[in-house]
Amino acid sequence: MCGIAGFLDIAGVVSDPQATLSAMARRLIHRGPDDEGISFDHATRCGLAFRRLSILELSPAGHQPMLSRSGRFEIVFNGEIYNHGSLRDELIARGHVFAGRSDTEVMLAMFEEYGFEQSLHRFTGMFACAVLDRPQRVLWLARDRFGVKPLLYGLSNARAVPSSDFMLSAGDSLVFSSELKAMHAMPRMSLSVDRGALALFMQRGHVPAPLSIHPEVRKLGAGCWLRVDIGDRSVQQHAWWSSRTLVQSGVHSPFLGSDEDAIEAVDRAILHSVRMRMDADVSLGAFLSGGVDSTAVVAAMQAQSSARVRTYTIGFDDHARNEAPYARAIAAHLGTDHTERIVTGREALDVLPRLIEINDEPFADSSQIPTLLLCDCARAGVTVALSGDGGDELFGGYYRHSWIPRLAARQQKIPHSVRRALARVLAATPRVLTNRIGDALAALAPHMMPFDRAGDRAHRLAGLLTHTDPWAIYRSLLCVSNQPLMLTEALAPPRTTLDSLEESAAEVDLSTQLMHADIVGYLADDILVKVDRASMAVSLEAREPLLDHHLAHLAFSLPGSMRIRHGERKWILRQVVDRRVPRHLMARPKMGFGVPLAAWLRGPLRAWAEDLLAEDRLRREGFLHVKSARARWHRLLETGDPSDAADIWNALSFGAWLARWGRG
Repeated sequence: MCGIAGFLDIAGVVSDPQATLSAMARRLIHRGPDDEGISFDHATRCGLAFRRLSILELSPAGHQPMLSRSGRFEIVFNGEIYNHGSLRDELIARGHVFAGRSDTEVMLAMFEEYGFEQSLHRFTGMFACAVLDRPQRVLWLARDRFGVKPLLYGLSNARAVPSSDFMLSAGDSLVFSSELKAMHAMPRMSLSVDRGALALFMQRGHVPAPLSIHPEVRKLGAGCWLRVDIGDRSVQQHAWWSSRTLVQSGVHSPFLGSDEDAIEAVDRAILHSVRMRMDADVSLGAFLSGGVDSTAVVAAMQAQSSARVRTYTIGFDDHARNEAPYARAIAAHLGTDHTERIVTGREALDVLPRLIEINDEPFADSSQIPTLLLCDCARAGVTVALSGDGGDELFGGYYRHSWIPRLAARQQKIPHSVRRALARVLAATPRVLTNRIGDALAALAPHMMPFDRAGDRAHRLAGLLTHTDPWAIYRSLLCVSNQPLMLTEALAPPRTTLDSLEESAAEVDLSTQLMHADIVGYLADDILVKVDRASMAVSLEAREPLLDHHLAHLAFSLPGSMRIRHGERKWILRQVVDRRVPRHLMARPKMGFGVPLAAWLRGPLRAWAEDLLAEDRLRREGFLHVKSARARWHRLLETGDPSDAADIWNALSFGAWLARWGRG
């Protein structure tokens, strides 16, 4: 796991390329504390910068930028190619010679043998790379299938990046990096605020791809490449892989076996994926929350390891939010070498200044706080940690996957006037009291319907009852609340990857469509961003075995009844886990990494929030509607409404980002 950056300076405006590349690399040192490399090709005026976190081939044979044996290709690469061993054997049989065991060297040999585009399809892994084809005078950028590893590209000279193929103008320099902060070191890089992207951020708590918070920068999409022809200055982008293939393969090649056949197939696929991701020349462990996904990964690790797997959990001194006892029981059953850290509310709050530094683009998923603390805990013992991310999206794990289809079908049968009346009743429910009652019922009956956070769910349902279109319900759920904070300019949010997905929904059941939408949107834009930023902030490599594309194809080929059966989400994954962990250890409601935002904002964070939401400051910045923002803030202080807390947290996250990173 590493950090990459670079530029293509056709106009020749970078006066000291080596100094600029070094400055870009230094801003990514947290992603790669072990080594640095830079390279500038005078013929193409292409510069590559690299920071290394040594995982495989710890010797200088793994140093980057790295040249292919013929000298044709030069690469900087962030990530891991898990099938590099089998590809290496294939290439050796075809006459290739290797200096070490680096997967980067295998990638270069693949490009030599099969070409850049064809090679991407052969890789199993997570990656973001920049590859200079010197004789062809072409620069390639590429990202892995699910977008586990980030890659951004932008234009200097205060030019917004077009949304489709374009030509570089005479004064343009193209710049790319793993994180936005490296671009701040690029000369003539003007970074302003994209108000359309800000509107989406205020709705969702993150900026969805392909947008960034800056119009001068865009995110390369998951499964996409960008090709820059240095000769004619043309820039093309293409999806070399699409998650639609998961849905399409499920339609055209459905799994036809029995339940037991399917359980065995999924179990074998998980074991294989986990085994590939246990390859490392440094210490390796896993996150363990005690939920189904992380338990499936850890159980597969321990089943294939002669040593005790190192597992890591954080708990909270707030009993209602503490998952540590569940993880502890599972670790004891599996026999892992378990580390548990109990975090106080004060410790969680102390993370805030670090988040502001980490998030060089606004990001308001508050679960990033415990995620960062978990990464801190793991990094004290290991350099690589496996996670369970992706299980919900592949196997139907979110509540919405089961109840949006039911809700949409039922609402079509209920008159609009009745739904409006019911919405008013739910909206009038005392949220805090209902949450307490619901949490108590959930503790008494964990197998029953989701009673936990009942008040929050009731208020959210009130906002959904006016919809009969399932996609309208889904879009509403993507919003942090039903009353997003007003901006000074009422802009229609720009289109994102998710919009085109809704317009071309496949001929599959609605639950499958929603799972696919979560892969394209929530997983790529929120979950993976959160984990990458938190893990890389402490120089920890996080690996996601459940996001193996072979496993994903298998999951989407299964009948919907094997993913969600009689209301039980992730049915087949639970059957796999049952093979190694007793069901009673898993009997609890889905918790997630929630934090008490309303209590924090009304208590220890109040002075910080007051400063960021001061009238004169909001008026000077000119992004948030002063009266609206102040009214919501005062209402939060009076009522402690979690919906207001979520919207205010978005506003505060943007304000803190603007103070630290805003330019232009």
